[in-house]
Amino acid sequence: MSEEYDVLICGSGSAGLCAAVWLARCGINFKILERREGPLKQGQADGVQVRTVEILEHLGLSEDVLKEAYHVLELAFWSPDSKGGIHRSHLEPDTEPGLSHLPHVILNQARINEILIEDIVKSSGQSHIQYGSDIRQVVVDSEAAGNPDARCVTIKTIESGVERTYRAKYALGCDGAHSAVRKSLGFKMVGDSSDVVWAVMDIYPRTDFPDIRKKSVIQSNSGNLVIIPREGDEMVRFYMEMPVSTPGEVTPERVKERIDGIFKPYQVEIAETSWFSAYSIGQRLADHFTKDHRVFLTGDACHTHSPKAGQGMNVSLQDGYNVGWKLSAVLRKHAHPSILETYVSERHQTAKGLIDFDRQFAKMFSSTYRKENGYTTADFQEYFIKSGRYTAGLATQYQPSMLVRPGHKDSLASGISVGMRFQSAQVVRFSDAKAIQLSHALRADSRWSLIVFPGDVSEAQAEKRLFQVAKSLEVSMKQLPTLQNDIHSFLSLVLVLKSDRRKLEDRQIPRLFTPNAGRWGVKCLQNVFVDDVSYHTGHGEAYAKYGINPEVGAMVLVRPDQYVAGIFDFTTMQDIFEFFKDFTTRTTHRFHQ
Repeated sequence: MSEEYDVLICGSGSAGLCAAVWLARCGINFKILERREGPLKQGQADGVQVRTVEILEHLGLSEDVLKEAYHVLELAFWSPDSKGGIHRSHLEPDTEPGLSHLPHVILNQARINEILIEDIVKSSGQSHIQYGSDIRQVVVDSEAAGNPDARCVTIKTIESGVERTYRAKYALGCDGAHSAVRKSLGFKMVGDSSDVVWAVMDIYPRTDFPDIRKKSVIQSNSGNLVIIPREGDEMVRFYMEMPVSTPGEVTPERVKERIDGIFKPYQVEIAETSWFSAYSIGQRLADHFTKDHRVFLTGDACHTHSPKAGQGMNVSLQDGYNVGWKLSAVLRKHAHPSILETYVSERHQTAKGLIDFDRQFAKMFSSTYRKENGYTTADFQEYFIKSGRYTAGLATQYQPSMLVRPGHKDSLASGISVGMRFQSAQVVRFSDAKAIQLSHALRADSRWSLIVFPGDVSEAQAEKRLFQVAKSLEVSMKQLPTLQNDIHSFLSLVLVLKSDRRKLEDRQIPRLFTPNAGRWGVKCLQNVFVDDVSYHTGHGEAYAKYGINPEVGAMVLVRPDQYVAGIFDFTTMQDIFEFFKDFTTRTTHRFHQ
């Protein structure tokens, strides 16, 4: 006998759990198969980059993270001095000011996983995780894969010495660098043949080094080291590249000797080691990300790289974030299976870019490489700083596809880039004068968002334009079978006016933007905002930030994962309908391996 599910997730790391959050919220029948005997307790990744914090906020999970985490605000560079020691050569903001309203933080991956699991339980009443499940075989019935309702994926596991069989419509390989899913499918990791060995340790240091509570990059004549302050006020993490061939050659004694040389003339006494590990990492990319678009690889199962730029957990979580909402849309019949092609194109592009970046980043980190190629420590600092948008996770731009449609109207919002994440700005809610980040209106409930910027509706032309838009939007979108006569079940409508809030009247706002909602059918006032001065936190200047002329206006379509799908004007409502029609009502498709 076999157990049957819509989705099987192999691995309960950040990629698998983030995908599971989407599936649980959307009522999808899924199971997580985890080789470990229980939840992750300690170690592994700790850096939560800005984009990941934005994702957690979008999922409604950032409050505990921000409360518990160490906030990385400043970056210290240390370089060799003329006396054989080190000196502080530069201080820099960790994240370029204005890139995001949220910070880069440090919190153990085990805690991030716990928060994700808690949300899965909250949404569905259970964790869906089968611990102690050792995956032995993954098979796809390629002939049946053309039928979207076929459970054509079979996975065999060993649990407590007993073989079990699972069948599903889709499966995710989220089981790490040594992925059993990838190996079973016969996929290979392609890239560097030699690995660099790293030592990583969480310690309680007694030291006179002045920047022990700052993120610090130390380059010395004895080697390089990265300091990551941990949550709380005492523990720090050290990352060190070790001059050895295999992790087995790394001993605590060799690590301590290297630390003493790097920090000279400062003293570092290790009062306690909470966690220690040595591992080798090469920059590698899987030769395939999918099998018949029924099994998808995510995270370290399809891309590996060094820990220098702190991307591992973050890019993996973003893989799960990307594929999770798409699988949910397909399984709920809100989208055609062809949208799953975009997981492969978007995340393969991202992973390849990460590996190319990491390879150059690793070279610049090496004192030997810099010396051989004429780079100074100042050159390294400049490169590190310029890489800030990338390492913050804010440089990703998805290429044109059925879900990303740049066009000739993009100049209507010149501060917004189609294919990139929608950057937040402060606005003021019309109903209660509360200053709020506009990103808070983009809820992680699987719906698309259409943000309408009509300008100042105190002007008759703008008000007329807004009501015409509301009418034509309602008429055109109801032609989609997906909507079942309820536009709000699929599309969240957000209105941002450029008016004096105190002079604005309710009658100037079309009812389409304030629908009756919830159990009691109460008029919803949560999605109408004004780009105006707030009582306590100034003016967000949203129209200026987004490059929108209030006299012309614009509409911005945002995907369920907060990436901008397209920019539209007010005269082409049919374009929005055609955008959705293309992937919600397609009857034929071809997948490409």
